[in-house]
Amino acid sequence: MEAFFRTHAYLVEHTNAPVRRTLMDEINWDDRLIGIKGTRGVGKTTFLLQYAKEKFDKDDHKCLYVNMNNFYFQERGIADFARDFVAQGGRTLLIDQVFKQPNWSAELRRCYNEIPQLKIVFTGSSVMRLKEENPELKDIVKSYNLRGLSFREFLNLQAGQNFQPYTLSEILNGHEHIVKRILPHVSPLKYFQDYLHHGFYPFFLEHRNFSENLLKTMNMMTEVDILLIKQIDLKYLTKIKKLFYLLAVEGIHAPNISWLAEQIDTSRATVMNYIKYLADARLINMIYDSGKQFPKKPSKVMLHNPNLMYAIYPIQVVQQDVMETFFVNCLWKDHKVNESGKGHCYIVDESRKFKIGDAHTSAKKRYNSETIYAQYNTEIGHENHIPLWLFGFLY
Repeated sequence: MEAFFRTHAYLVEHTNAPVRRTLMDEINWDDRLIGIKGTRGVGKTTFLLQYAKEKFDKDDHKCLYVNMNNFYFQERGIADFARDFVAQGGRTLLIDQVFKQPNWSAELRRCYNEIPQLKIVFTGSSVMRLKEENPELKDIVKSYNLRGLSFREFLNLQAGQNFQPYTLSEILNGHEHIVKRILPHVSPLKYFQDYLHHGFYPFFLEHRNFSENLLKTMNMMTEVDILLIKQIDLKYLTKIKKLFYLLAVEGIHAPNISWLAEQIDTSRATVMNYIKYLADARLINMIYDSGKQFPKKPSKVMLHNPNLMYAIYPIQVVQQDVMETFFVNCLWKDHKVNESGKGHCYIVDESRKFKIGDAHTSAKKRYNSETIYAQYNTEIGHENHIPLWLFGFLY
């Protein structure tokens, strides 16, 4: 146990979260079993260690961080380890990559039932369905999602600011006033293209080639997050990767399921399942018409965030596609986004229609007063014309 405490102290001491994530204040830390899900690369490990750094002294043995990658846990179950931890005064156990432990959900249930004085916070992949696929946790776990950096968080980091997030209602009703509070301090468009290219994943701060790092991360998403968690045979990996590539280079379109099935030599039903797995891994987003959902074919498929678009070679990066991908990714956290049936338009929360367009080329077009125009290539808006970058302040 002492070796784990030494590792914990070292990691906490050397943790330096560049941005304090807003999720830190959204979680009810009084709950006894908390799950933090998120796609690979968004900073789940740093998030756990930052929590430990904020709430405990690094040498306080009441809190302990452990990673299930440690070979020690191939022989020792979580529940037995937790008992030893509590016997030595432990009260908060932070478990990283919990799905690497066999029978992890049953082990967590045992901890919850048998060690009431212990709180467990664990991380897992976005592919995991904590409650749907693990009924033993359904009534006890509180699940949260850690996303990549928002444009607001990226801007705060790069420009040394401390802008707060706004709700969608606040942006729609007061965007002109909000922008006036931001522009005197920073020019958002100076940072916007950098964010679209590499700002979603915090590892852009590491002194490594970002695109190569992201490509490795994307491969890990398919090889570990999808294959391991969904228990798919390794021989199908090439099919999933090829499907992902075909969807990526196709751009924002309705997928041709029959053609895709032919290209990867599998059935239409399997193609749909693979598309769902890619969406669960936060590699793509599926957009449906209102009232429709999986397993029906989506109206559109797009990459999950713009960074992925720039990492896949030789994809033709179309500005309009990048901006629509940014918009959907921003809204995805707390809102429902559907296809509207017309080009570049989306229905949000089944009530508001949004159209994404270039402020320069659409200046002379006729506008509908009931449509909200999210416009790029502009820092300011008016009435129902809102600068697209401001939707990056939703979280």
